[in-house]
Amino acid sequence: MKKLMLIVNPASGKGEYKYNFSEALLALSKAQYQTTLFFTEKRGDAVEFTKLYANEYDYVICVGGDGTLSETFNGLMHIDNPPPLGYFPMGTANDVATTLGLPKNDSLAAAIRFINGEEHPFDVGGFGKNEYFAYIAAFGAFTEVSYSTPQEQKKALGHLAYVLQGVLQLPKIESIHTKVEYDDGEIEADLIYGSMSNSTSVAGIVKLKEEMVCLGDGESELVLIKSTDSLIKISEMLDSVIRKTYDCENLIILHTKHAKFTFDKPVAWTRDGEAGGEYTEIELCNYHCPVRLVF
Repeated sequence: MKKLMLIVNPASGKGEYKYNFSEALLALSKAQYQTTLFFTEKRGDAVEFTKLYANEYDYVICVGGDGTLSETFNGLMHIDNPPPLGYFPMGTANDVATTLGLPKNDSLAAAIRFINGEEHPFDVGGFGKNEYFAYIAAFGAFTEVSYSTPQEQKKALGHLAYVLQGVLQLPKIESIHTKVEYDDGEIEADLIYGSMSNSTSVAGIVKLKEEMVCLGDGESELVLIKSTDSLIKISEMLDSVIRKTYDCENLIILHTKHAKFTFDKPVAWTRDGEAGGEYTEIELCNYHCPVRLVF
C-alpha cells in the first residue's frame, strides 16, 4: 500500500469536493493508496500540515482552490525531498487546473486522473525570503480581485463574481512607477500591472499561448503592462490579449529566472490570488523543478 496524505479545504467553492468524494476515496483504496485525511479550518493550515507530516507519506493530494494549492506548495518547499503532489481542483478560478487540463469540481474524475497520471517536474516561484508561489505573483490592476471578492459571492456567482469585482476596481487603477531588473536587462516605466507566473491562465480571464509557457523549464513569464491614457492603446492592448497576439507596445512579455521590482512607495502584491503584503522592493525567482506534480 502507498501512503497518501489528502489535504481538504472544505470551504473551497460551493463544497464541490463532496460530490463523488466517497467514490474517489474508494477508487484510491482499490488502487492501493492508504489515505489519511487532513481538513483545513483556517488560512495557513495546509502549509503547516504539509511541513509537519508530508515526509511521512509517499504522495500528497491537495483538494481545494488555487490558494490551498499554493499553501501546499509552500509547505513542500520547506521540506527535503518532498513527495509527489496531486491536485483535485475545487473552487472558482482554478488557474493551475486550467493550465494542466485537470477535471474541476469532480473528486472522482480527479482521483482517476491521479491514479492514471504520471509525475511531471514543476517550477516553483520564490517570493522574497522563504515565501513561494505555485503559479503567479502580481501587482496592479485587478490583482486584488481574488482575495477581495467575498466568499459568499464566489459561492453564489462563481467566475462572474470575479468579473463584477474587477469592474468595481476600474476607478482605482493607478500607474505605478517601477524599475524591473531581470536576467537580460532592466525596464523602468509607469506600470498598471506586473507579474511573474508559470501558468497559461491568470484569474481565469487572461490566457497565454501554451507554447509560451513551459512548466518545468526553469524560467517564469514576466508580464508588464505600461500605463496609458489613450483609449486607442487600451483597446489595442485588450484586442491583442483576446487574440493572443500580444503585439501591443504597452504590453511586455518576457522569460526570466529572476526579477527585482523597485517602487517609489509600498505596493500591494498577491501570491496565487491571496494577499501577499506591501513592498517598496521585492525579488522574485524561479526554482527549477523542486516539486513533482502527478497528472
